[in-house]
Amino acid sequence: MGTLLGHLVPGLAIYFVGLYYAVTVSQALLRGQKLLFLPLPPRNKQGQRWWPRVRVEGIVKMAAGVTLILGEFFPPGTNRFALMDWEDPRRPFQNHSSWQHATIFGFFLFSALVDLTSQVWLAQQSMKLERAATALALLVTLLEMIAHLEHKNALEIRVHALLLLPVFLLALVFIIEVWVPGQPPLWVLKAWLTLWSGSWMLQMTSILYAPLSGQPWRADSPSDLAFVTTFFCWHLGLGAVVLAAIYGLCSLCHHRRSSWVGFPAAKYQPCPIGDRSGELEDDTAVSWDPQCVLLSQKPCSLSPNKPASS
Repeated sequence: MGTLLGHLVPGLAIYFVGLYYAVTVSQALLRGQKLLFLPLPPRNKQGQRWWPRVRVEGIVKMAAGVTLILGEFFPPGTNRFALMDWEDPRRPFQNHSSWQHATIFGFFLFSALVDLTSQVWLAQQSMKLERAATALALLVTLLEMIAHLEHKNALEIRVHALLLLPVFLLALVFIIEVWVPGQPPLWVLKAWLTLWSGSWMLQMTSILYAPLSGQPWRADSPSDLAFVTTFFCWHLGLGAVVLAAIYGLCSLCHHRRSSWVGFPAAKYQPCPIGDRSGELEDDTAVSWDPQCVLLSQKPCSLSPNKPASS
């Protein structure tokens, strides 16, 4: 990861997931959904094709995880897989940076495998398990990033330390969602923090390897270090602007699509679930209809002129 591509690829992956969250959150808010991602039907009611059930988030984590782990251990012309120098009597550890990065990517790959297992192979999808696996990957990222700050110059320490803030908050959001799903403020916060983390990773790539000014940033310059924090705050605002813009575009498309439908009331209306939105994830409480999710054992239907009923 200590290269331009090593920072660019995870930055693009994180930012892409942030955009995906932003679009999904905007659509969920406009439709009045009780959950950000509606649970999949039981396995015995699913079709033969499994790939439409896997969310984009899991695919990105898996592809990026495999690519980055291989690139970390086996960059062109070298092999960094060795953990110890067995020829030295002291048996010193080596390639510690590669093993730190690979550990981070490995836990995100594990999170992707948990997503795949939950969405494809389990009899009933477990969203709590998926969120817990992602929270674990983020917590491992925090621990490894703290250790990664050792033996770095002041500039590298500053840019990596600032990344810890959005990663910590993002881990906290996922942990809260394990027990308290269906909270729109947390959806918005998760999308915003992911966009913030991704854009800052891309800025880190520019600062450390490809400065836009053509002159390298100086670790011994107080003014350069001061502007690192300033740019970090700008990315905070940039994430909010991007999220607001995506919501505005989704709102425009949503209202335009509604105007094309002949019946004003014929729009997405989730089944009323009151204060029991968390029960949608209970395997014993869910029954399925092609058009909506409900909590009772009775079929649910949508009509253009009247709201959904259970």
